[in-house]
Amino acid sequence: MTIREEIECLEKETLSPAAQLSMNSKGRLRPEEQDDLRPVYQRDRDRIIHCKAFRRLKDKTQVFLTPEGDHYRTRLTHTLEVAQIARTISRSLRLNEDLTEAIALGHDLGHTPFGHAGERALERVCPNGFDHAEQSVRVVDCLEKNGEGLNLTWEVRDGIRNHGMECRPATLEGQVVRLSDKVAYIHHDMDDAVRAGILKNDYVPDSIAKVIGETTGERLDSLVRDVIENSMGKDKIWMSNPVYDAMVSLRRWMFHEVYTNKTAKSQEGKAENLVETLYLYYLNRPDRLPEEYRHLMSEREEKIERVAADFVSSMTDRYAIGLYEELFIPNPWKAK
Repeated sequence: MTIREEIECLEKETLSPAAQLSMNSKGRLRPEEQDDLRPVYQRDRDRIIHCKAFRRLKDKTQVFLTPEGDHYRTRLTHTLEVAQIARTISRSLRLNEDLTEAIALGHDLGHTPFGHAGERALERVCPNGFDHAEQSVRVVDCLEKNGEGLNLTWEVRDGIRNHGMECRPATLEGQVVRLSDKVAYIHHDMDDAVRAGILKNDYVPDSIAKVIGETTGERLDSLVRDVIENSMGKDKIWMSNPVYDAMVSLRRWMFHEVYTNKTAKSQEGKAENLVETLYLYYLNRPDRLPEEYRHLMSEREEKIERVAADFVSSMTDRYAIGLYEELFIPNPWKAK
């Protein structure tokens, strides 16, 4: 018996009957040999961590555009916090932590530069719209490894595609990530807003505080515990009605105080224009795209509208700004 098979047997013996077992995966887009050490979801987790799109998350906006300071969250640190919260919940519920972690680490791989400002720009100008969750699946299916993709399992891809609030992943592990994403960003976005001076402290309205706590730490603990307590032995991952309503109210309050704050979002219009301009530039000049993207058109007959969005959405904030300056900002003349 291989180490992988021993781990699979251990999963069967110790995980909840509702957990997704590695041995029961629906498989990959392309069949491949099993590894003798790692079950399928652990391999998926490793593939995501080692891919280029994951590394680029470190220079993509979470809330504050290219902030000056070492302690603001980026899309990468957001992803890691989602993974930590999701693993805590999954472990408590005896779900498959490898599957949970793989979905969490991959859920934002397709996010644009400048966060949701960049996403809005591409949604506006792309003929078929743009959604970062669908783009994340496209990254792992088609764009990574020079067009080969990561060939992830069906369950991981399903969890990545369906991590939005209006979606319902097929596995409980995917549902854990879906809620953990919301819990994570509500928690850390408030922390960053206090650090940035957008909020004077982590005070929230009394109607919210009396249900889930008065500090960011208390609220995070309350939300995580409530998910665990109300999902134990259930066929879905959920919260109690009072705590869920408080979380929704807190999210609505954050939109008013932070996400639409004029000071915090003063540069988003510029970011949207930058992303839109880059997209239109490559839409009209496909020969300027990098070879790996031109290959999608020549070998796979992908449309330029799709490929231009692939390239622009892949950019980090810093790369997009540098490229924009190179293409559209004149350099000062210097005598030779």
